[in-house]
Amino acid sequence: MLHTPRGGAGNGTAAEDHRLMSIGAVLNALRDEFPEVTISKIRFLESEGLIEPERTPSGYRKFSRQDVERLGHVLRMQRDHYLPLKVIREHLEALERGEGAPVAPLGQPREPGDAWGVGDTEEPTAARVGHAELLAAAEIDAEQLAEWETYGLIAPLPDGGYDAEAVTVAALVVELGRFGIEPRHLRVLKSAAEREAGLVDQVVAPLRRHRNPQTRAHAEARTKELAGLTGKLHSALVQTALGVRLP
Repeated sequence: MLHTPRGGAGNGTAAEDHRLMSIGAVLNALRDEFPEVTISKIRFLESEGLIEPERTPSGYRKFSRQDVERLGHVLRMQRDHYLPLKVIREHLEALERGEGAPVAPLGQPREPGDAWGVGDTEEPTAARVGHAELLAAAEIDAEQLAEWETYGLIAPLPDGGYDAEAVTVAALVVELGRFGIEPRHLRVLKSAAEREAGLVDQVVAPLRRHRNPQTRAHAEARTKELAGLTGKLHSALVQTALGVRLP
């Protein structure tokens, strides 16, 4: 696990016991960011081996701060990237082997330029999935993925893997397909996204080329901010054009 070793609840000191949390307290700690989380969900993630809380002699679960941070990380990867538990588990195992970035503390977003725990003198390293993992996550076959790559909807990384965002794209392509929207129809969205990205890049390019690492870190933060704003504007314009308002 990502947390540091500790003794069992029955053998710990009073101070150590005080730092441990009940499952109800964990639920309250997570609710601000994850209002839909339930005790059943936490127990399910435990049954899947994604967390390993301590147990008191009477069988009650006791969670450390590291357990809660790990839970938050798992829930974020599910919510933001639609990653299946198998992929999340492999990512966490890679972190434990020192092959990735540490878990961000709950309620403390990473600093600009420190995405996924990488210092601002290096390029951010996002979670990655392999070819087979992407197929399994999207529940598609290799032929479908190859078609999507032809249309530029998904692009493999130089090492043959995919970034975590590819899972999100794949899930949305599948969902749109249920409405009869085929991948070839999505090229217009791809083109629009590239134009929006080009606009953002024009703004942040001078910052990215700067010698000062802090300035380059600021460019990363500005890129994310502008990406969020352009995405919201795009959504609002589409809704306006359709004469609808999404909840």
